[in-house]
Amino acid sequence: MAKTPAQRIKKHGANAAVPQHHLPPVVNPTTSRTPEKAQGNSNLIVIAGVVASLFLFWYLHLLTLTQLTQLSQDMAMPDSLVGGFDAGYIGRLQGVMNGDALGQLSYVHKTAGTLFPLIFGFTWLLLIGTNVAKKSLRWALWSLPMLFVVVRLWGNVAIDAMMGTPGPDAGQVALASTLTIAGWVLLVLSLLAGGAAVFLNSRKRKEP
Repeated sequence: MAKTPAQRIKKHGANAAVPQHHLPPVVNPTTSRTPEKAQGNSNLIVIAGVVASLFLFWYLHLLTLTQLTQLSQDMAMPDSLVGGFDAGYIGRLQGVMNGDALGQLSYVHKTAGTLFPLIFGFTWLLLIGTNVAKKSLRWALWSLPMLFVVVRLWGNVAIDAMMGTPGPDAGQVALASTLTIAGWVLLVLSLLAGGAAVFLNSRKRKEP
């Protein structure tokens, strides 16, 4: 029968051999995460964001807003008018859209009209942030998608308020029109900023 360490010491004295127990080695908690892997993960997120942004742009502007023209006698929705609109156009548009059609336009603004600028803005912030190291240039490029998000969301609210007011005043129309034009301009500038960020990063990598 095997004896315990205490029994061995009692019988043989302090010189008794006590079995040694070895603990298993501690697993190193550190990971093998490298800058290259972090960059690769960021690139995957950016690619997913670009795909989602393209889908939402198609769904919002090329599908949903286009389908709404079936309820407005083929008159385009204010969001689709890149060059803006005037009070006369809005008056005619209100004359051919009933309450259900206006409700659908408002619903579009609260769903796809909100998701598109948010996802696009987040994606472009990450795209620029992972490709531009210089802090001042990064913030300058970041300002474009951030402004785009603010302007587009504000534009949604302004258009809904304008379309929900019978015979909106000139100030309401001017604000909604200005925000619509600014939204399209900032979208184009944001795309250019993202392209510039990728170009600068690729050129930097090629330098010896």
